[in-house]
Amino acid sequence: MGGTRLFLQIGTIRHRVFGTEVDFLTPNAGEFSRRTEMVLYIENGNARSGERWRWLLYVALALAGGLLTFVGARAQQKATDDATFRRLIDGYCAAWSTGNADNPAKFYAKEDGLVFYDVAPFSYHSWREYHEGVKAAIFDNMESGSLTAGKDLKVRRHGTIAWTTVSMHLSEKTKDSKAVEIDVRYTGIWEKRPTGWLLVHEHMSAPLGGS
Repeated sequence: MGGTRLFLQIGTIRHRVFGTEVDFLTPNAGEFSRRTEMVLYIENGNARSGERWRWLLYVALALAGGLLTFVGARAQQKATDDATFRRLIDGYCAAWSTGNADNPAKFYAKEDGLVFYDVAPFSYHSWREYHEGVKAAIFDNMESGSLTAGKDLKVRRHGTIAWTTVSMHLSEKTKDSKAVEIDVRYTGIWEKRPTGWLLVHEHMSAPLGGS
């Protein structure tokens, strides 16, 4: 055994024990470097994997938070719009119920060419025409009356444009003592102007047969 020595690539350390030379294995510098790099690579890979999972978790939480914020904001906006147009529609009905065509004027845009459909006559093509037409066709012969909106108001809004649908009831007593009761369907197209929401189109009609 003393005359035979095993040579390994990773190197040896020779020691003499009780007169016998013994070889102890020890890694050489190149092998040590490779092993060190492998350990560091694995540790770095684990670290990168952990960082990646943390990043993905952060993105997921951010997206979830953003979605909840968006949904909450939309719900809040809808609640605000519903309340706003409920006030507008109720105020609109109250203004027309006065029997004075000047009172509803604040709810309408005043440009020529805007179309407004009424129960009768067929249509008006500006607020000025609407004002004069309703006055002559209805108010001049009305002793009392009221217009009320139902609870089924629906509001849809896109930016500065909104449209509303709601059922209404027209009750009128004429100067010759006739009573008129009509259920009508109402659609209003509103545009937000610097002064607030104004009607740029509306459609009021009665079902055939009056019901």
